[in-house]
Amino acid sequence: MNKTELVAKIAEGAELTKVQAEKVLDIFIASTTAALKAGDKVAIIGFGAFSAVTRKARTGRNPQTGKALQIAEKTNGKFTPGKALKDLTAKPVKSKSAKPTKLESAKPIKLESAKPTKLKSAIKKK
Repeated sequence: MNKTELVAKIAEGAELTKVQAEKVLDIFIASTTAALKAGDKVAIIGFGAFSAVTRKARTGRNPQTGKALQIAEKTNGKFTPGKALKDLTAKPVKSKSAKPTKLESAKPIKLESAKPTKLKSAIKKK
């Protein structure tokens, strides 16, 4: 999803015009960026948290020449997903009115009464 599609979803969900929804999104981005630059953390319960992380200066290598070079200290924005985003792979809860699938309603096969095949008996003899 890109910014245009997100603006359209916000406009539809909040019953706003696309222009108003884009303003809301731009204000959110600007406010979050300003808070991170000030050293604050922006936490949205149920969604996640934005924070600023500083990487220390370090010595790196130029991959073409192998020459050592100094990499400056850098501050990046970081997003840590909340519980709801971490559990995206969780199975949705089934409603009680849903009909069982063919596989769920199938009767189990009794394996005790099945006769062994020639392959099984040949394996046992060895």
